[in-house]
Amino acid sequence: MEKTPDELYGLEPVFEPGGEDAASLGGDLDVDCPYCGERFGTTVDLSAGSQAYIEDCQVCCQPIELRLEVGEDGALAACVAARIDR
Repeated sequence: MEKTPDELYGLEPVFEPGGEDAASLGGDLDVDCPYCGERFGTTVDLSAGSQAYIEDCQVCCQPIELRLEVGEDGALAACVAARIDR
């Protein structure tokens, strides 16, 4: 059996969207913009655990703070989209 480049060089595996580990590492998520109210899709990476980061709305371009809570099982437990101007 041939080794993958990750195995050959001792690297951490890369997240491949749609791959066999995609459900446990993250995936697509629909977010309601707290500015314009429009819903847009984004991709989240849950491999780092609970986190917060800024992402611009794909509709109105306003900056949104996304706070992701990851449960003990590694699945997304909660996602909060908040305005950063308050």
